[in-house]
Amino acid sequence: MAAIPTPARHTVGLFLLLGVVFIWVASSFLVSNLFGKLEYNRPFFITYLNTSTFSLYLVGAYASRVWKSRHSTKPAQRKRSRSDDNTALLLADNTSGEVDTSVVTNTSDGVSSRLGRARLELIQSKLSVRETILLGTSFCGLWFAANVTQNASLAYTTVANSSILCSTSGLFTLIIGAAAGVETFNGMRLAAVLVSVLGVYSIMKFGTDEATSTHMPLSWLGDMLALLSAALYGCYTTLLKRRIGDESRLDTPLFFGAVGLANILLLWPGFIVLHYTGIETFRLPHSGSMWLMIIVNALIGTFLSDYLWLLAMLMTSPLVVTLGLSLTIPLSMAGDIVFKGLS
Repeated sequence: MAAIPTPARHTVGLFLLLGVVFIWVASSFLVSNLFGKLEYNRPFFITYLNTSTFSLYLVGAYASRVWKSRHSTKPAQRKRSRSDDNTALLLADNTSGEVDTSVVTNTSDGVSSRLGRARLELIQSKLSVRETILLGTSFCGLWFAANVTQNASLAYTTVANSSILCSTSGLFTLIIGAAAGVETFNGMRLAAVLVSVLGVYSIMKFGTDEATSTHMPLSWLGDMLALLSAALYGCYTTLLKRRIGDESRLDTPLFFGAVGLANILLLWPGFIVLHYTGIETFRLPHSGSMWLMIIVNALIGTFLSDYLWLLAMLMTSPLVVTLGLSLTIPLSMAGDIVFKGLS
């Protein structure tokens, strides 16, 4: 990935985050409609299918490598090009984005010792294909658990309640991030998290009125699932940032492809367990319109949005992304009022 100056990286990350917010809110309403009006309460199936679409990234990653190998120049020129690219990446991380060539002695032979050792190590520590695949596989379970609990919550509570409770992941992100050395603990960030936590209190005390209790008698279960999803989200967001650091270290399509493939190969026994325990009986969608909704949600609500989310998180920080996703709260509340007539 080409280097982007630090201020610009944060700006791009924030714009990506805004797009993710709109996509996730729309996806939440679509899933809620599937579980409620269409009576297809299959959170494990929905999440399994959604995450499986990540494996499509492997096709793109393979095609890209084949194309590069066929159109590459001689080995010596390729080596020189990589050295030049690494040098440019190290030197371009400033507010103007201009490369200071005065610190480069001979880019074809190596990078000058005047470059910062930490930044040089960052380039040299770019994750290999094997490391990227292992990282995706190791995060598959945590990633799936956070998403399946969030989807399951939509079967029992409103989209607004689920969004508010999921936004409390900022608390978990701040605590875990500070402990892991990924986030800086300060008063401003703590205040922002506390404002988010107030949403939990308001939901617990005022969020369930008589009408909601009548139509959603298990809203408390949905709230607990959303809160669990928030904790899991805070865990994998912080752990990913700690393991990856800068987005230039990661082959993002390969990472997501590994998550999707691991999901397909490792989590299918869940269907058997859930079916025979009666928790979620296996049944395919019974109409073309339901299939269309599920596929659109998988490709846009997961395949595209989670890719944008990861880029936004790596370009900013786990806490910035987590708190930024609190924008889903007013959008979800407005959607509940418009689409479900809640007041």
